[in-house]
Amino acid sequence: MKVTKEIEKLEHSAAKLTVTIAKKDVADCYQATLGRYVKQVQIPGFRKGHVPASVLERKFGGAIKQEAAADLIDKSLNEIFEDEKESANRPLPYAQPALENMPELDTEKDFTYTVTYDVFPSVTVDEKSLGSITIKEPQCTITDKDVDDELKAIQERNATVIDKKDDEAAEKGNIVTVNLVELGDGGAEIADTKRDGYTFTIGGAGNVYQIDDDLVGMKKGDTKEITKTYKDDDADKERAGKTKTYRVTVTQIKVRELPALDDELAQDVNEKCSTLAELKADIKKNLTTSLERRLNDIKSNELLSQLVEKNPFEIPASMLNAELDGRWRMMAQQFQTTPEDLERMITASGQKKEDMLKEWTGDSEKMLKSRIIVDTLLRDRTISVTPEEIEAQYIKIAEGNGMSVEDVKKHYADARSKEYLIDDTKEQKLYAELFKQVKVVKGDKVTLADLYRQQ
Repeated sequence: MKVTKEIEKLEHSAAKLTVTIAKKDVADCYQATLGRYVKQVQIPGFRKGHVPASVLERKFGGAIKQEAAADLIDKSLNEIFEDEKESANRPLPYAQPALENMPELDTEKDFTYTVTYDVFPSVTVDEKSLGSITIKEPQCTITDKDVDDELKAIQERNATVIDKKDDEAAEKGNIVTVNLVELGDGGAEIADTKRDGYTFTIGGAGNVYQIDDDLVGMKKGDTKEITKTYKDDDADKERAGKTKTYRVTVTQIKVRELPALDDELAQDVNEKCSTLAELKADIKKNLTTSLERRLNDIKSNELLSQLVEKNPFEIPASMLNAELDGRWRMMAQQFQTTPEDLERMITASGQKKEDMLKEWTGDSEKMLKSRIIVDTLLRDRTISVTPEEIEAQYIKIAEGNGMSVEDVKKHYADARSKEYLIDDTKEQKLYAELFKQVKVVKGDKVTLADLYRQQ
């Protein structure tokens, strides 16, 4: 097929493609389409496959030309986009080319049509801009308190839960189960507010009714009416600014018994450790590795944020919409539901899907731009990794996670996992290069807990 094309770059990473097909190919395609009709169409008075072409053209001429035109467009687009030279001008997979107007097919003339579509954004990273980038690296060290906090968390995870005696009162930190119902005027129960078997920890974050202090001192079987006035900015809009009265019956009180911090606990939670001292040393080692990763993530994110700011480019709407749709579907998976049911749940809670997507837009756009800049730099700098560098990564991962090198290799045995490791190693090499070109200065001193609270 003899095809000539003209590509015009548009705003927002879009392109306009104008294609002209030689009239001989137009006539050939029309005759091929007409031939299919001759073979397939059955008209009264003619045997199938023996209807004269002239009869078909009189009866179905418009449809035959439309089908031929569609075939010409499909075949020519496939031919153009299969050409490796046009890789930068291919449409995004989730944005089909839009035909501006369906032209009329004339077998005596060339056939010309125009489509617009989104293409993958291109960006030229200004290498000189790297010299003007300054990154503040938070100053943080692992302290004895950090190790003790992790030990306390290990205690909590290995605690046993037992029932309190019936004559023992509830205290902060106890796990209580209650039957609860809201009371209306005159003390009548509001049926659709009844909640039996509601379990939470007194003083914890799980009690949406915020009646923790009122339960302290109650015993199993006790019933109490509790009146609570909620703040105007309460997270639950149905309760915000209102005063509500509940009838609460305690049906169960449990207490956590923490294991002793001793050698036996160390042996139970970590097969590599024989003593509590060894467990503490292992905790400190793991926290140090985790801290290094966190600091590297903070520096990398700040570097990308500044690169995005200094090298502006447009993200096509179709790409952004695909990313937002992916986030929505991932959220549905987390809630173990379908995207459609998730939207119904969100609507029932008084929110709108559109508002949530709008709220996500800024972060999603920044993430996409960061990813494109990274991919561009990897390509422009032709960064690659050797088998020896991947072997070194296996060893590093094994040491950081307390695994054997053989187990790490098994984890990355399949092609997809191995490819992920290779890509991650390339990115680490890229960041190592970039950090040498930007200015990294000491930031504020922060605790480990505060460091992990930073976004």
